[in-house]
Amino acid sequence: MQSVKNVLLKDFSNKKYTMSSKKVDITIIGGGILGLSTAMQLSKRLTNSKIIVLEKEENLAVHQTGHNSGVIHSGLYYRPGSQKASFCVDGASALRTFCDENTIPYDLVGKLVVATNEQELNRLDTLLERGKANGVEGITMIGPEQLKEIEPHVTSGIRAIHCPMTGIIDYVLVTNTYAKIFQNNNGEIFSSTKVLSISKRSNRINIHTTNGDFETKYIINCAGLYADSIARKMGIDPGIRIIPFRGEYFALADNSTHLVNGLIYPVPDPAFPFLGVHYTRMINGTVEAGPNAVLAFAQEGYSKTKININEFLGTLMYSGFWSMTKKYWKTGMQEMYRSLSKDAFTKSLQKLLPEINKSDLVSSGSGVRAQAVDRTGFLLDDFHIVETDRAIHVQNAPSPAATSSLGIGNYITNIALKNFDL
Repeated sequence: MQSVKNVLLKDFSNKKYTMSSKKVDITIIGGGILGLSTAMQLSKRLTNSKIIVLEKEENLAVHQTGHNSGVIHSGLYYRPGSQKASFCVDGASALRTFCDENTIPYDLVGKLVVATNEQELNRLDTLLERGKANGVEGITMIGPEQLKEIEPHVTSGIRAIHCPMTGIIDYVLVTNTYAKIFQNNNGEIFSSTKVLSISKRSNRINIHTTNGDFETKYIINCAGLYADSIARKMGIDPGIRIIPFRGEYFALADNSTHLVNGLIYPVPDPAFPFLGVHYTRMINGTVEAGPNAVLAFAQEGYSKTKININEFLGTLMYSGFWSMTKKYWKTGMQEMYRSLSKDAFTKSLQKLLPEINKSDLVSSGSGVRAQAVDRTGFLLDDFHIVETDRAIHVQNAPSPAATSSLGIGNYITNIALKNFDL
C-alpha cells in the first residue's frame, strides 16, 4: 500500500506561483476523500476547465480519511429521507463498483448490531425498520443461535441485526486512486500548501498560501476540521463551529484477533451522535476496539497531550459549545473517565465480548471527528453542504462520508455545474 501512495504523491507539484501566472477556474481546498472525489468527478465533466486541489499536508488523506476505521457502511442507522441515508446506500454500491473497476481490495465481512438486554430490543427493532426503509440490502434480525454462528464469542447477545453487505476497505488507497484519475484528467494537486488568507477582487478570488498565491473563479471547501475556518477566511459566517472530538482505540493483541470475525457494534443511544465502542476487523487483518469520544484540545488533537491554545480557546469562546456541554455533560464525563481508565474501557468492551480482558488490548491510534455544532448546542447529525457567492462549503461530513464519497462528490459536482459560470 505504501508503494502505491508514493507513486501517486511523487507527482504532486510544490512549485511557487504568483497570482499573475497561476489562474484557475476551480480550487478545491482539502485533500481528503471528499475533496478528491469531487475533483475527480469535476475533471471528468468539465474537461476544458482548470481545476486544482490545495492540501496543507505533504500527503493526501492524512486526517479524517487516514484515521478512518475503514468501514463500508450499509446505511442502517440513518433517518430515512436524510442525505446520510440516501448517500450511504447508493454510495456503498457505487464504491464497490469503483473498487472492482480499479482493483482496490475490499471485504464484505458483515456487521452485527447486538442487543445485550431487554431494554435495547425496542431500539433494535426501530433500527431494523430504518434499515429496511433505507433499502439496506440483506439485513435480518437474528437470535442468539444464529448470532453465535456468525460471531461465536459474542455470548452476551440476546438478539442482533445482521448486515451482510457491510465491508472493510483502505480509504487512503481509495483517495489516492481518485487523485490519480484526477491527475490523469489534467488536474493538479498542490501539497504542503496551507491556505493563509482569502480575498475577493471583482469576479476573482485570491488565495494566499504557504506555497504562493493562486487566483481562482470558484472555491469548493472540503477542509474537514477547518471547514468553518475556511468559510470565515472568505468573510462568511458559517453559523456553526467545528468541535473536534477524539476517538481513541485499542487494538486486539495478535493472540486475540480470532475473537472477532467481522464488525460487532452495540445498539446505539439515539440521544448521542456516536455509536459507542465496537469491534472492527480491518482490511489488514488487525482488529480495532473502540472508539470513545472525548473533546480534543486541538483541531488535530490525536493525543491527550496535543493542545493548540488558539483553537481550544476558540472552542471555549463559542456559545454553542457551552449549550452542548449543558446537554451532554454526563455522557462527556463518562467518556473522559473511559479515556483515562483502561479498566473502564475494557468493561465497556466486555458488554459485547465477555471474555475480553485488559491484557488483550494493546495501544493503538486515534482519530478526530469534525463535529459541526450550531449556536444552540445542536450537533448536526446529517451532511451539511451550503452554497455562498462563488463557493460551495462542506460544513458537516461525519461518517458515513467516506462510504458516501462518490455520491457526495457527484452532488457537489452537480451544484457546481448548475451554478458556476464555466
